[in-house]
Amino acid sequence: MNQLVQRAYNFNAGPSALPLAVLEKAQQELIDFRGTGMSIMELSHRSAAYEEVHNQAIALLKELLSIPEDYEVLFLQGGASLQFSMIPMNFLTPEQKAGYIMTGSWSEKAFSEAKLFGNPYHVASTKDSQYRGIPQFDELQYNATDAYVHLTSNNTIYGTQWKEFPQIGDIPLIADMSSDILSKPIDVSKFALIYAGAQKNLGPSGVTVVIIRKDMIEKANSSIPTMFKYSTHSKNNSLYNTPPTFGIYMLGEVLNWVKGIGGIYEISKRNEEKAKLIYNAIDQSHGFYSGHAELGSRSLMNITFRLKDEELEKKFLEEAKNEGFIGVNGHRSVGGCRASTYNAVPYETCKAFSDFMLQFQNKNE
Repeated sequence: MNQLVQRAYNFNAGPSALPLAVLEKAQQELIDFRGTGMSIMELSHRSAAYEEVHNQAIALLKELLSIPEDYEVLFLQGGASLQFSMIPMNFLTPEQKAGYIMTGSWSEKAFSEAKLFGNPYHVASTKDSQYRGIPQFDELQYNATDAYVHLTSNNTIYGTQWKEFPQIGDIPLIADMSSDILSKPIDVSKFALIYAGAQKNLGPSGVTVVIIRKDMIEKANSSIPTMFKYSTHSKNNSLYNTPPTFGIYMLGEVLNWVKGIGGIYEISKRNEEKAKLIYNAIDQSHGFYSGHAELGSRSLMNITFRLKDEELEKKFLEEAKNEGFIGVNGHRSVGGCRASTYNAVPYETCKAFSDFMLQFQNKNE
């Protein structure tokens, strides 16, 4: 790659940073993919060359997340937002209830979609505290007859994250892990279904990963349109229709990168170190910066904070932009500041931002 190219300090919440090594490999293979004389974007999704890419990506995800044998990995489209509808469409009937744990805007959206198909209710909610934390296990009030219980593992807008997941017996537990999948080890066997948009930790936008227990596929509603059935995609290895081939290729290369640097335990260690740099800048500022999330619920993926007044905040964001820090504005619905430190964001980027925070405080106290 041209060494004169200056890479941005990319803190975008999604689509987000991709590993430089992955981008460079994709650049090398873009015109002629492994001797085919075509780009990966030009290959037939029925070709042997693409099928190898597709199946390797599935195998790598199973390996890195230690996914048990009784689960399927699907590559779908429509983002997590389509899963908000697809899940109740498959598993919730008009007479059934489903529990939703409310921890932010994305769980609100998922809940709203479920109301179109059955009777969802709030298992617990932290809305009254402006979604500053994750509910305690003893706050969760669910029913043994629920079709499922749904949670959002990491909340990009409010900067909160589940550190441990609840045990809810035989009730299927479903999780939206769009913004922290592959960022730390998880016990997949606790979940009946995990879904995630790829555009934060797994690859570019356009691919949605679904990890689903096989018995869930078998018991799903069969009286829905073909493309909304998980069974359609399971039976066809996610190749029922044309998949987002380039996105899946990139996802596979990101997985290769994770494996190459030491796997999920190494990536988890790096994520803790990166987040600590910025949280330390907040905690040691004596109130100049104030974090939104409660201490025990802080996200390692999305660090949200405010300054003491809007004018100072505006100045901070403007100077940050001038220094090359991209995407540090808080979500438009809540304002403030946010640094998204996903897997591919380098340590050096987080160190540069924490240094900038300190310098800005010293100049403006």
